[in-house]
Amino acid sequence: MGERVQSDHPSIRTIRATVARHGASRPRIDVPAEEADAVPEDEVVRLVLDEATYYARIGGGFADESPRITGAYDSPAMARSGDGENRLQEWFDASDRSFGSSVLLDVIEPDFAYGLREPGETVVYEAVEAPKSSLADIARDLDG
Repeated sequence: MGERVQSDHPSIRTIRATVARHGASRPRIDVPAEEADAVPEDEVVRLVLDEATYYARIGGGFADESPRITGAYDSPAMARSGDGENRLQEWFDASDRSFGSSVLLDVIEPDFAYGLREPGETVVYEAVEAPKSSLADIARDLDG
């Protein structure tokens, strides 16, 4: 079993983000512009929702430069294309969250792994390390 780290550990950077409306009824997670350095725009990252790991592409906003997450998917390829079941939608639907509410985005491993949780909730994450860039580049090429 790998090492585990609690969301309130000093190695975890926590960002207060907002659940916003994306389209008619879909959720998105808006990261404040002043925290944009914490997320890699237009990259696919791991995103932990309720102890399950998915993949999300972090995009930029249209009206401003704030990063946002519009979906979480089962594979990196699905995250890039937006195809497949949107696990962020499932996470939102199964909760008491509402549009405009705050959520916490934990930076588990910068530019690689993040976690999403409700304020006041403590979560334990599997400590992960980003692959060496050459391995990540090979995987990205193979994945499409």
